[in-house]
Amino acid sequence: MNVPAIGAIYRFEMARTFRTLMQSIAAPVLSTSLYFVVFGAAIGSRMGAVDGVSYGAFIVPGLIMLSLLGESVSNASFGIYLPKWSGTIYELLSAPVSYAEALIGYVGAATTKSVMLGVLILLTARVFVPYGIAHPVWMVTFLILTAVSFSLLGFIIGLWADNFEQLQVVPLMIVTPLTFLGGAFYSISMLPSIWQKITLFNPVVYLISGFRWSFYGVSDVNVVASAAATLGFLALCLVVVSWIFKTGYKLKT
Repeated sequence: MNVPAIGAIYRFEMARTFRTLMQSIAAPVLSTSLYFVVFGAAIGSRMGAVDGVSYGAFIVPGLIMLSLLGESVSNASFGIYLPKWSGTIYELLSAPVSYAEALIGYVGAATTKSVMLGVLILLTARVFVPYGIAHPVWMVTFLILTAVSFSLLGFIIGLWADNFEQLQVVPLMIVTPLTFLGGAFYSISMLPSIWQKITLFNPVVYLISGFRWSFYGVSDVNVVASAAATLGFLALCLVVVSWIFKTGYKLKT
């Protein structure tokens, strides 16, 4: 394992984040704070409890997931796309660095940024609404697993994309809508019966449900199913990344 190479990639990516703090950290925290103000404080104070939890507190896990998924994909996709766009990726491919080591460096940095953002939003939420964490170990586990999984997805998107427009298609047209429809702001038990069944085909439902269970002990789907879905998605992303590096897809041309 080429630890210095992994460290160099990791430090470079983290340095890029600290050079763009307003865009990478401040902007997502500010936009999520506005959700807390509008939905948590203003609307939530006029709504009843959901599954025995006040509405303002109920949406905390969903809002964290909303930011976590988007930022994980964005951080990882831009991290690997920029070297590909500028041509410097060929220096990486010709260096004595395996694809696994490059993957650890880029995805590790993207995961670190996303977890930092998730923690900041968690602390910010305390200013607006009171909440508790029933299972802190599980909360951290779901947070890290989700950040790693979607950072891998972002890494795949960055390798696949041929331009900056393609880089934005999946996060804007797929990830964000699935998150909004995945129970970030509501419990799927509030939906009509037929829509409850349809919603279960949305993979983000399992991520949000498992994360919310770690806070309040309530969930829309079984927590074991949530953990299995997260690990399954993680494994699928690893298989795709492995195939890309072995075949040279979008890397050798």
